[in-house]
Amino acid sequence: MKVLHVVGARPNFVKIAPIFMEMAKHPDIEQVLVHTGQHYDAEMSSIFFEEFGLPDPHVNLGVGSGTHAQQTARVMLELEPLLEEESPDWLVVVGDVNSTVAAALVASKLGIRTAHVEAGLRSFDRTMPEEINRLLTDQLADLLLTPSRDADENLAREGIDAAKIAFVGNVMIDTLIRLQPRVRDRWPELRARLGVEDDYALVTLHRPSNVDDPDTLAQVLGGLGDIGRRMPVLFPIHPRTRRRIEEFGLPFPRGSDLRLMDPLGYIDFMALTAHARLVLTDSGGIQEETTYLGIPCLTIRPNTERPVTLTEGTNRLVESRDDAIVRAAEAVLAGSGAQPGRPELWDGAAAGRIVAALEARRAHDV
Repeated sequence: MKVLHVVGARPNFVKIAPIFMEMAKHPDIEQVLVHTGQHYDAEMSSIFFEEFGLPDPHVNLGVGSGTHAQQTARVMLELEPLLEEESPDWLVVVGDVNSTVAAALVASKLGIRTAHVEAGLRSFDRTMPEEINRLLTDQLADLLLTPSRDADENLAREGIDAAKIAFVGNVMIDTLIRLQPRVRDRWPELRARLGVEDDYALVTLHRPSNVDDPDTLAQVLGGLGDIGRRMPVLFPIHPRTRRRIEEFGLPFPRGSDLRLMDPLGYIDFMALTAHARLVLTDSGGIQEETTYLGIPCLTIRPNTERPVTLTEGTNRLVESRDDAIVRAAEAVLAGSGAQPGRPELWDGAAAGRIVAALEARRAHDV
């Protein structure tokens, strides 16, 4: 069986690594790893590949930055001849980035079967580009590998044949569990370098709804600044967010320990996450990682495609307003702390179930 994996951005690397490593245990599975180059920072991409134990990609399409339409179109144009040449039995795509839906579209038109890892997640907010990518990819996929029971329910409601759906659990947690020893080993050096103990907040912020409007971004920065008057706020800043702050000429709050940092690799970021009093984010995967680690998470969004982190985890949604952010943070800091969340099949063995699901389809074909 020949499997071609497509990755394009950091969240994809986290998810594909355990699948690639599990398949490597099967000598009858040939793997081809394709990096679309959607995450185009070469230094950061190389860090992710090294940290996750992935080999260098067989092919890098080098699509780079651009609008959603430009990125999607470039991936399709570059990937089509490669898929024709490689002719895999399965295309494996993960998550909800532009590379995911572009690859699924090309494979579908070429008659190549597609397996979608992390299928069925829904925010029910079509203003999010990721929601469009999720919806379209799930309609095209031949095998939908879901991380939670609510994802199965979403797919059933959309008319997806139950025979195509396999509940396999959360493959991001496979990576988190496997790399915990390295994360623990990194903490002493990182703590000394940054001059922090366990009393700090950690922030990620990059979604257009938060950073592309100057008033909204000013509100969020104001809330973070207020928190920074109580404790250090570590802010590994996304290039998009940094550009917007500069373009809008937004001042940083005075008298606040709000520290901008360059983007971090996975090991460093997870070490900071594991020891934070509080994480504030608008990302998706971080909601899951904080739930597993038992770290309180404030998601600065009106919705989440990962509701299990609200019902069984440490996550809560917060409006993009300074007063709402501060009130939510104060409530967390006044509490007794969160407990680790262990939703069903968040057990470090999702990759094995994913490979088993693909093998079962192969046996059925025979």
